[in-house]
Amino acid sequence: MDWTTLAGTALGALVGVGSTLLADRARWRRDLADRTRQERKQIYVTVLTKYRLAYEAMHAAAVTGRDEAPAVRETAVREAFRESGCDEARETALICAPQEMSDVLEKVYATLRELQDAFAAGDPPLHSPQLQERRLRHAEAIWAARAAMRRDLEGTG
Repeated sequence: MDWTTLAGTALGALVGVGSTLLADRARWRRDLADRTRQERKQIYVTVLTKYRLAYEAMHAAAVTGRDEAPAVRETAVREAFRESGCDEARETALICAPQEMSDVLEKVYATLRELQDAFAAGDPPLHSPQLQERRLRHAEAIWAARAAMRRDLEGTG
């Protein structure tokens, strides 16, 4: 019996199995990266959408309640914020996102809470330059978050 033929066959089988395992591992890693990117994308879209819904609901409550008693307006604005679901979406994002992204999202959340306080208090007034400045800070934080999200999603592939 020729041992070189047997050894060559065994070596060929070993190389074949090894390359198949490496290819499967590479495919698994790529699939995992794709799933991670899609999950983060969904989380990011959800949190930004919920932040927007909170803003719109609070603004509507402030406009509707501008002639109401301060306590009624404040309750309506705070209830609009709670019902928006932005706190739940924020918590999901803070748990699942990288720390750098969590920091960015917290800045957006802080500007949203500043707007909540302003809408609830009715001060500054809705069309004042001071409130417009707060809205602008919130919009800038949103744009910064979007840019950071794009960078994060491009980097997870």
